[in-house]
Amino acid sequence: MKNSDWKDKLNALLPSDYVPEPEEETTSEKNILPAKQTLRVELDKRNGKPATIISEFQGTDDELKELAKTLKNKCAAGGSQRDGEILIQGDFRIKVADILQNMGFKVKRINFK
Repeated sequence: MKNSDWKDKLNALLPSDYVPEPEEETTSEKNILPAKQTLRVELDKRNGKPATIISEFQGTDDELKELAKTLKNKCAAGGSQRDGEILIQGDFRIKVADILQNMGFKVKRINFK
């Protein structure tokens, strides 16, 4: 039995003028411009050490990963990203807020003195 046999039988069931509808690409997260996003920058303690948290990012996981990489490089610090949140090791609230504003994001500063 050839692979084309079952395909021929299946095509015989469809009308001769049948044209399949193109599938629309659906993304669960739309690309939102940085100017339309307000990110929260705050200080938190993780295991007794200061950590800068950037939250409320709206975008794909790849965009989040790229933003985290940029921030970690510019702060010369380690960190991670997950669940729409970026963690930078150390107290870099002011520096991160300035970097994000230069990138076009609106920044909501939490726990700034």
